[in-house]
Amino acid sequence: MKYTPEHEWLKVEDNIATVGITSHAAEQLGDIVFVELPEIGQHFSQGDEVAVVESVKAASDIYAPIDGTIIEVNTELESTPEQVNTDPQGTGWFFKMEIDNKDQINGLMGVDSYMKLLKEEL
Repeated sequence: MKYTPEHEWLKVEDNIATVGITSHAAEQLGDIVFVELPEIGQHFSQGDEVAVVESVKAASDIYAPIDGTIIEVNTELESTPEQVNTDPQGTGWFFKMEIDNKDQINGLMGVDSYMKLLKEEL
């Protein structure tokens, strides 16, 4: 798993990245009530706004952790957005991207660096 400073996680298998938000982000947002997902076939560059998650507290953008094209979205979140709260790093994933540049993954945080970021934020 890799992480971004915006509290997104990325799991890479071959040339496909599954993306979601971390448990920390889900806790900070509170009860998720709506998720707006991207369209399949859309291309995004690293840092682009890809999706929106709305909770009882606020709406937050989800950003592309790397360059790539959306190949799948988690349509389950349309009817059960609370999966982001109950299993953010499992069934609460947002989308899958075909990776354009695997070298960008090296610039993301590993678990140790992400845990350090969380400690700094507290």
